[in-house]
Amino acid sequence: MYATSKKNKNLALFDFDGTLCKKDSFTGFIFYALSKRHIVKQGIKILPWIQAYYLNAYPAHAMRSKLFRAMFSNANALELEKIAQEYANNLVSKLNPPLLKQLRQHQALGDEVVLVSASVDIYLQPVCRLLNIDLICTQTEQINDTYTGQYTTPDCSSEQKKQRILEKYSLDHYSVIYAYGNSIEDKEMLELADHRYMIGVDTTIPQLPAYIQIAI
Repeated sequence: MYATSKKNKNLALFDFDGTLCKKDSFTGFIFYALSKRHIVKQGIKILPWIQAYYLNAYPAHAMRSKLFRAMFSNANALELEKIAQEYANNLVSKLNPPLLKQLRQHQALGDEVVLVSASVDIYLQPVCRLLNIDLICTQTEQINDTYTGQYTTPDCSSEQKKQRILEKYSLDHYSVIYAYGNSIEDKEMLELADHRYMIGVDTTIPQLPAYIQIAI
């Protein structure tokens, strides 16, 4: 099902890690939510894959799923979600100022703003509630209030970002599409946009029409 037609409205798509958030939020969540003992114990089990990843011999999307499974299998959902809310509060207080300002400008103009991320829903859902924006991300599985360590969607990166956006939004319902990213995993999403901004490649953030100044 497509979103309701929004003629004369713009759509703004923001990547999270490295874009709206200046750091790797997924690794940060592991260290925020779990004990050092647990991280070391589980990390040793997947050490060959971690080493291969840092040698660029194992892809990021596969590493993320393996890391999530190793670290969060059998985690209590209620406890973890409470920690995730605290982590989300921390993240939102430290977002990338120029990109956060751009996001707020889109909101002031009445644009529809969507966070599109390969990171997981556990903490991105509260992040998006705090920012009052929509979310497309990697979804995780719970059974009987316990995280299984499995995803219920493919890792939301690269082509998956594009597919998930097109599944949820009919782009011809919008006047202008904006997209903001920072890596090769954002390439397909940025190709959907009329105006795009790649951190480290583009020198200026797309200029938006005049808007009412609001506090960020």
